Amino acid sequence: VLSRLPSYERWAIDVLTYGEYSDYWKQRGYAIDEYYEEHADVPTLYWGGWYDSYARNTTASYTKLSKMKQSPQYLLMGPWTHGQYEVTFAGDIDFGSDAHFNYLDTKLMWFDHHLKGLNTQVVDWDPVRFFTMGTGDGKRTILGSPGLNADYPGLINHGGYWRSAPDWPLPESQFVPHYLHGDGSLSREMPVGGPNPASQYTFDPKNPVPTIGGGISAAESVMRAGAFDQRGRPDFFGCDDNLPLNQRSDVLSFQTTVLESDVEVTGPIEMHLWASSSAVDTDFTAKLIDVYPPSNDDPEGLAINITDSIIRARYRNGFEQPEFMTPGEPYEFVFQLYPTSNVFQIGHRIRLDISSSNWPRFDVNPNTGGTLGLERRYELAHQTVYHDADCASHIMLPVQKG
Repeated sequence: VLSRLPSYERWAIDVLTYGEYSDYWKQRGYAIDEYYEEHADVPTLYWGGWYDSYARNTTASYTKLSKMKQSPQYLLMGPWTHGQYEVTFAGDIDFGSDAHFNYLDTKLMWFDHHLKGLNTQVVDWDPVRFFTMGTGDGKRTILGSPGLNADYPGLINHGGYWRSAPDWPLPESQFVPHYLHGDGSLSREMPVGGPNPASQYTFDPKNPVPTIGGGISAAESVMRAGAFDQRGRPDFFGCDDNLPLNQRSDVLSFQTTVLESDVEVTGPIEMHLWASSSAVDTDFTAKLIDVYPPSNDDPEGLAINITDSIIRARYRNGFEQPEFMTPGEPYEFVFQLYPTSNVFQIGHRIRLDISSSNWPRFDVNPNTGGTLGLERRYELAHQTVYHDADCASHIMLPVQKG
């Protein structure tokens, strides 16, 4: 099929075979941060969604260019998947009628103000406007549900609301470490000395963890964007059962106790993972999850993906400094999850899942250290995650007051 579209075929082959960071990946379309200095100093609106694959670049571009340019810079982040700016759901969660946003009218106001000099609502905008998710009651509704069939249980009322801020990240953010513990807990308490055995799992590249939603911008027929209960289901590529993903032997779960008050997480999120591997190169993933308690609609509760990310071990020091690991030696892997804004409600839990794959959203690491995009061999990788006083794995959450 691709042979009928030579230019697209060339692109597909290139992105799969240019494994190492090179001039190819420094093109303007791939590495926008390489060209910030060349950006015109004009009023700019950075527009994106929490479940868009470009959410991180959108917020990062605003953060950087709002400091570099004199012209007004604005950021607008909604509860959307890629390009779906006027719907009120993302995957299987619904945000309510308040989430509706008039995309065309907003663009018209913007250009009327900045190109025609008309006095539109733009003059009253704060620099940052975004949607905070997670204030719904979790009940099921069929309103607006995509692709309904007799077995579809309905969308989950995750709720949320629009708000404004003077800057991004929010000036009042408190970046709070949440530590992983050997008993599977996630807490603000740092591990202390004494026995705190590491957690282990085996990653088989031939049996990767399937992608169940997330920030995706293409290949809808293979992987669906948005938020979903994190369990297997037949309409998701690579799923062989309907079990929760954290029941897999290659997924580690760490979660808080039941929350006694709401916890709002809004902003960039950073993972600090201490880990080792039997392989010289492998991947590690992190997924932040909002755990709903059991309800009449969902007796087993729900585990809704909020944001996630991945790191390739050889690039732990940067894309231009690839370095293989020494098998068995612990390293600290620091990587950014996609930004978000979500309220983890009282009665819920905050969960962090750690693994080594999320496929087909991210390509599978063969664990061999071979040339990326061309390697045909696969090896098992025996992974160890550390959570003791010396190697305190943790996730930095931008917690908001109130």
